[in-house]
Amino acid sequence: MFEFLASQEAGLAGLALSSFLSATLLPGSSEVLLLLLLEQGGIPVIWLVVVASLANTAGGMSTFILGWWSERTLVKRGRYQEPSVQSLAWIRRWGAGALLLSWVPVIGDGLCLAGGWLRLPWLPSLVAMLLGKSVRYIALAYGLQLMTQ
Repeated sequence: MFEFLASQEAGLAGLALSSFLSATLLPGSSEVLLLLLLEQGGIPVIWLVVVASLANTAGGMSTFILGWWSERTLVKRGRYQEPSVQSLAWIRRWGAGALLLSWVPVIGDGLCLAGGWLRLPWLPSLVAMLLGKSVRYIALAYGLQLMTQ
């Protein structure tokens, strides 16, 4: 069992889990784990960036779906709390493009929730989230490479 925990597969699985949870309404910081795995070496950078980006996007889409479900289900029952006024304003103004900022701590989760709440089209929302989150992880990986040269 200890061999698995020290394996590359465990590192990727842990990164995927951390990245997914970090993009939901739960607190987390996948960036720290990504940088730690990059520093350790052994796993190609491209795999780390792809796994983190896809898992983080999946977490963002789960929050998006939660917003869609909340508006649709809880409003009918009279038990809901709307996303923040700022998140709704950003989404109304910029549409799915606002989800390029879904990676930003604190506001990103609210943007994903508001996007679902306002029923943005899912495909442009998914693309915007994936693009924004991928650029963040690429920048982190590149920044670490620059610092260690």
